[in-house]
Amino acid sequence: MGKQFASMLPEHEAFIRKQHLFFVASAPLAADGHVNLSPKGHDALRILGPNRVAYLDMTGSGNETSAHVLENGRITIMFCAFEGPPNIMRLYGRGSVHLPGTAEWDSLYPLFPPLAGARQIVVVDVELVQTSCGFAVPFMAYERDRDTLRRWSEQKGEQGLNEYWAQKNKVSLDGLPTPMGLRMES
Repeated sequence: MGKQFASMLPEHEAFIRKQHLFFVASAPLAADGHVNLSPKGHDALRILGPNRVAYLDMTGSGNETSAHVLENGRITIMFCAFEGPPNIMRLYGRGSVHLPGTAEWDSLYPLFPPLAGARQIVVVDVELVQTSCGFAVPFMAYERDRDTLRRWSEQKGEQGLNEYWAQKNKVSLDGLPTPMGLRMES
């Protein structure tokens, strides 16, 4: 049932572009570290090439993926078909995190709509694409994106977001530094 590919084919890219939700998984190297799995919504993912994607990472109560990518680079993105034919697609690869004010941010950020609360861009160099059946994934209908994060971020303002990031986004659950945290310490 599952198939593997060295890069994204045009039909993979078409499937990705239809998705309203994707999941990002990462893990630290330590055997007792916490594996992270985060849902991502909004119009926040861009295909940069057959072996490269990027997503605009929004403010969250943690910053696990960023810390894990900094430590070891490993990252997986998963898409599920909740409408239409069943399908699950995973992009396995190596990630990098790009903060506002860097050349990479400046070149990538214009690809995304402006979203309040954006904190970093994660780029994934895809090493393996895997599809599987998705027969057990339920049908679900997309209604709309939530505007809660936008409203919360706008209410916080730039200073409030910076304070929140300093409190919640400098280190992972396991105490690993994030790129954002390292920038704050320098």
